[in-house]
Amino acid sequence: MSKTRQLVFACLAGLSFSVGLVGLFVPLLPTTCFMLLAVWLASRGSPRFARWIRQHPRFGPPIKAWEHEHAIPRHAKILAVTMLLASCAVLAMVLDSMLLRGGLIAGLLSLGLWIATRPEPARGVSCGEMSSRPIPKERLSAQRLGR
Repeated sequence: MSKTRQLVFACLAGLSFSVGLVGLFVPLLPTTCFMLLAVWLASRGSPRFARWIRQHPRFGPPIKAWEHEHAIPRHAKILAVTMLLASCAVLAMVLDSMLLRGGLIAGLLSLGLWIATRPEPARGVSCGEMSSRPIPKERLSAQRLGR
């Protein structure tokens, strides 16, 4: 990969990480999805930054749970679905266009259903154990190929 491309990925990772940090303090702005995006971008532009995010005590555990198990912790599911329902209520009250309102609410409810149906991280697996568990070979090769 060219140095320019690595720099672009690293800059986008930094931007995504920054937006995720803002999401810690702004109620309707998500954090985890921006951190996942930051790790993905950083793994292509700055592996050291990606490693730092994965080892971070606050951001690392949900990222590792997603990478290893495609799992979302229960508290994150509850918060995400609650915020999506609140957004649906606001959209229902604010938007005049029935078509736009219906489309947005249907999309948000679909997203909420998808989030609610994701598995929860395995019980009894601590963050330290999760980080030492190997990534399956097929996922590892897909990561190397950038998929």
